[in-house]
Amino acid sequence: MTISRRDLIKTGMAAGTALSFPSVLRAQTSPSADRTVRMAMHDLTVFDPIFTTTDPTQTHGLAIYDTLFALDSELRPQPQMIGKWGVSDDKKTYTFQLRDGLGWHDGTRVTAADCVVSIRRWGQAGGHVLMERVRDISKEDDETFTVVLKEPLGLLIDMLARIAAPYPFMMRVKDAERPVAEQVTSNIGSGPFKFNQSLMRPGSSYTYDRNEQYRPRSEPSNGLAGGKVANVDRVIWENIADQQTALAALQAGEVDFETFLPADLYPVIENDPNLVLQVLNKSGNDFCLRMNFLQKPFDNVKARQAILHLIDQEAFLRVMAPDSRFSRPVTSIFGNSTPYSNDENTGWFKKGGDPEKAKQLLKESGYAGDQVVILDPTDWAEGHAACQLLAATLRKIGVNVELASSDWGGLVARRSNTGSVENGGWNIFITNDPDYVQGDPPSAVFLNASGDKAWFGWPKSDEYEALRAKWPDLNTLDERKALAREMQRVWWNFVGDVRLGQVVEPIARRKMLTGLIELPAVQVPFWNMRKAS
Repeated sequence: MTISRRDLIKTGMAAGTALSFPSVLRAQTSPSADRTVRMAMHDLTVFDPIFTTTDPTQTHGLAIYDTLFALDSELRPQPQMIGKWGVSDDKKTYTFQLRDGLGWHDGTRVTAADCVVSIRRWGQAGGHVLMERVRDISKEDDETFTVVLKEPLGLLIDMLARIAAPYPFMMRVKDAERPVAEQVTSNIGSGPFKFNQSLMRPGSSYTYDRNEQYRPRSEPSNGLAGGKVANVDRVIWENIADQQTALAALQAGEVDFETFLPADLYPVIENDPNLVLQVLNKSGNDFCLRMNFLQKPFDNVKARQAILHLIDQEAFLRVMAPDSRFSRPVTSIFGNSTPYSNDENTGWFKKGGDPEKAKQLLKESGYAGDQVVILDPTDWAEGHAACQLLAATLRKIGVNVELASSDWGGLVARRSNTGSVENGGWNIFITNDPDYVQGDPPSAVFLNASGDKAWFGWPKSDEYEALRAKWPDLNTLDERKALAREMQRVWWNFVGDVRLGQVVEPIARRKMLTGLIELPAVQVPFWNMRKAS
């Protein structure tokens, strides 16, 4: 959508209609069972979705926060908190006007000032390209703000609608003014659900209540766009670390939804008449081995190349996703499902890996038996299995390995440590990111090689970054495809990371729970869900 600034008012989209007011009875009683959804998911340890990219935190963000724009089911950006917007003739000034009826959970009004500060904070975490082009972001009045660019940026609206973590959630000024390295803990958003602080049980359960003052857009729900209608009164997020216990709870009807299932349980679910195995993110996730560029031995490119040649993706996929219906190798840094996936500089990929080549490269790196610490998340079955295999594989070529085992929350806390292993640092951790997101180099955390400004592991390549900087200015698909090949050539030379394969991870739900949103890269939005009585 591109319009002149003077035509701003003519391009307005209708604001949402109000939900009906709750009855007095409902306000005084707990929600009934058929209006409550219980979901078994990973524990929620960080509540600020700008501070971290972890899946649980982004799901929490989707529930309580809102965004200026959102992607529909065709992955096209649509206004969400925005009612009207326009761009100047020189494509450098964007003017945005908030839609009516937006309010924070504390009863105060959402203002343009909130959005200005929120964009700036998000820009430090996930909007680096935008912030490099920005001359000014300022409010015009309580409902209107502008983004003034130094030079045109055709991807601006796409960036504000992105579904790559961290999502560009809007927060109150008092929260968004915090440094991006400091967590926001208030849990006050403007989204369709409120976080019930009084019912929080850290490590056990988290409760979200329908925000009865939320005014959804009038358009039908479509992907993450349109009306965010809460069809249930309460969602209870259960942390059930043992997956067998979680499955038993699902079968008994004690929970309605379970995520992060081990593949050996898929047949049990498929044979249960009350359960459904459903793929929400059809492009799946790319599993990735992140090496710490700041510490030995992976500050040396030869050591990183050794790991690239060593990894047998099919072996890792067998332990992470034994059901071959849901996995495949991935050799492109742009994933398997994006238009930019390519085979440039992938001669290193061999069935079974190349341990002898890995040994040779490790020796050339000068590796002298330094301890290599792998962060091992014991409460994430796929990641834990991959870490066990990685440790065994590294030991076979003479690497001194230590597994630093913890839950995922502990891993998240430790991976930000840039110090040596003696000072609580690390060398390797395994994670994943949506395959779909790898088609967006300006925002994909895996594809940033800017050193201390990059994601955990802090890969650095000035040559690669010079290529990545060209991406926002290209106008055609063919131009971006050509650039993608150049970027991939450089990436696999300096080895910014190592991919372990692409995995599609279905969730399990009871048949009575319907309306779950299917969209690449997205966690589980709580709106649109329905639960039959």
